[in-house]
Amino acid sequence: MTATASAALLTTPLNALHIELGARMVPFAGYSMPVQYPDGLIAEHKHTRGAAGLFDVSHMGQLRLVGPDAAAAFESLMPVDVIDLAVGKQRYGLLLNDDGGILDDLMFFRVSQDELFVIVNGACKVADIAHIQARIGNRCKVEPMPSHGLLALQGPQAVAALSRLAPGVEKLVFMTGGNFDVKGIPCFITRSGYTGEDGFEISVAGDQAQALARLLLAQPEVKPIGLGARNSLRLEAGLCLYGSDLDVTTTPPEAGLNWAIQKVRRTGGARAGGFPGTDKVLAQIDTPATLPRKRVGLIAQERIPVREQVEICTPDGKAIGVTTSGLLGPTIDKPIAMAYVEPAFAAIGTRLNAMVRGKPVPVEVVAMPFVAPNYFRG
Repeated sequence: MTATASAALLTTPLNALHIELGARMVPFAGYSMPVQYPDGLIAEHKHTRGAAGLFDVSHMGQLRLVGPDAAAAFESLMPVDVIDLAVGKQRYGLLLNDDGGILDDLMFFRVSQDELFVIVNGACKVADIAHIQARIGNRCKVEPMPSHGLLALQGPQAVAALSRLAPGVEKLVFMTGGNFDVKGIPCFITRSGYTGEDGFEISVAGDQAQALARLLLAQPEVKPIGLGARNSLRLEAGLCLYGSDLDVTTTPPEAGLNWAIQKVRRTGGARAGGFPGTDKVLAQIDTPATLPRKRVGLIAQERIPVREQVEICTPDGKAIGVTTSGLLGPTIDKPIAMAYVEPAFAAIGTRLNAMVRGKPVPVEVVAMPFVAPNYFRG
């Protein structure tokens, strides 16, 4: 980064701590963020899989929707069931535009009958908040939380580390949460994350984020983890990265996200439709043959990494798609990728070629996730 570019970047409440810990900082979503620490990406990835990793995700957007009509109002923006989500539970959601394209993917939590807590992607948060305010600001209060930090503690030993500091968190199951005291620091904690591992996301006041991070890093199971390993973990887990695997040109059915659309919002459901892009999205769910493309997982048959934006072809050379994410999976120890391909070539076991620097690399369509998830469901 140039000095000018660096000066223009925003920083999270943990910026000084990252530098103290020797992180290599890079621009990401308008922020200066740690891509890795001295141990390196592979070591950080494997530590998270085996123990517990601490991620700074404070660049993401946090907001509250408050009022008796908040749930119904928010449901009008997405094809998911917001109204029936129980207090104390969390759900994955998709903001859509009027053509059914994905504006962002997000998480939302039912704090009470009259309040939702929402987390959106960092690169989209300004546009998301403006979109939500414009569409439903007359139906509920839209309250951004720019002064809050967000930490993710992920891995099979995350519960041991966090429960030592905040007894009771071990009782949470995947996609539930609540308010906790972490050694005197008030936190809102959900048992969730984006690595495929068990773990927690912790919302905390920005002026207490560094103290919280130091408490967590003092636990023997925990090490700091950067964006590089976060990306490799989420890809092995088969999870989409907005801006790469999802964007406004992609609909939920094309992305393989029908599982996120509950029956109550589908054709024949009690609250079917009523969201942006209803006709297109429901038609694609009801008649999959109309899909122009489908997201698939790929494993290369040679030890050659297949990165994003690589053309995918049939064995006889016909171009039928392109990759959107790809790397050498540290856990699976094979080159893995996500791609969008024509539906006729999306079946598990289909053999295709990835054109890496002009050379065809054999790949096979496989089921995702590439690594089985380790979520704690009780």
